Amino acid sequence: MSPSEAATNFQRVPDLPDGEQVAFDIVEGNWTGGLLLLCDHARNFVPPHYDNLGLSDSELARHIAYDIGMEALTRQLAGILGVPAILSTFSRLLIDPNRGEDDPTVLMRLSDGAIVPGNRYADHAEKERRLSRYHRPYHNAISASIEHMMASGQSPMLISLHSFTPVWRGFVRPWHAGVLWDRDNRVAEPLIAALKEDSDLIVGENEPYTVGLTGDTMHRHGTSRGISHGLLEVRQDLVTEPAGVEHWAARLAPILERLLTEEGICDVLPPHKR
Repeated sequence: MSPSEAATNFQRVPDLPDGEQVAFDIVEGNWTGGLLLLCDHARNFVPPHYDNLGLSDSELARHIAYDIGMEALTRQLAGILGVPAILSTFSRLLIDPNRGEDDPTVLMRLSDGAIVPGNRYADHAEKERRLSRYHRPYHNAISASIEHMMASGQSPMLISLHSFTPVWRGFVRPWHAGVLWDRDNRVAEPLIAALKEDSDLIVGENEPYTVGLTGDTMHRHGTSRGISHGLLEVRQDLVTEPAGVEHWAARLAPILERLLTEEGICDVLPPHKR
């Protein structure tokens, strides 16, 4: 049984309502190659019975619902490198997989000025329903895949792919890309250096955000387990069109290949160094 079959069989939620999807999609690749790509906010899908969470289609097309361009970039990178990838299949407005279960922003009632009517009165039972159907299956699929890779004798390097808006609350963000990390900079440091080899790129270091939220994807699967990891943000206007996606996939693929040759980068850190 392949890792994707094992993860899907283990995590598939029975009796999903009509129009529902399994919470994750797995792109097959070389499971012994040392690299696993993750895309937390790949799609803006909301199951039909949630009626768009009370939002218009135009609101669901915005960054508040998903990371524009990242599903395409993740899939292209996985194809070029021949590595596996795990992508969420639901909007972060439904439940945000890049937040811990106890994080107050895991279920957003207000996002970038938009009230989310379908979340406004969501109670504990509804939150638990969404955690069970979407959030936990996605993370359990990641865990199952990591376990499979480690059982082969190769600890993976995790790369999480996100995108950010060119302007935030009136501030024009100058960065073309940003690399985020918390305590473990084994991936971040050489990734930033490699991107900066292109003098035309402005690369943010822990910009446009900082990470380190307890329970977020990189903390849960990287930091807490001592597995090397990095979160890469690409500005959305650079990956909105297919040509931009192709350009960034071609730029990133050789960099990630080079990172895998770095000595010790895929080693699991002992508990006292995490």
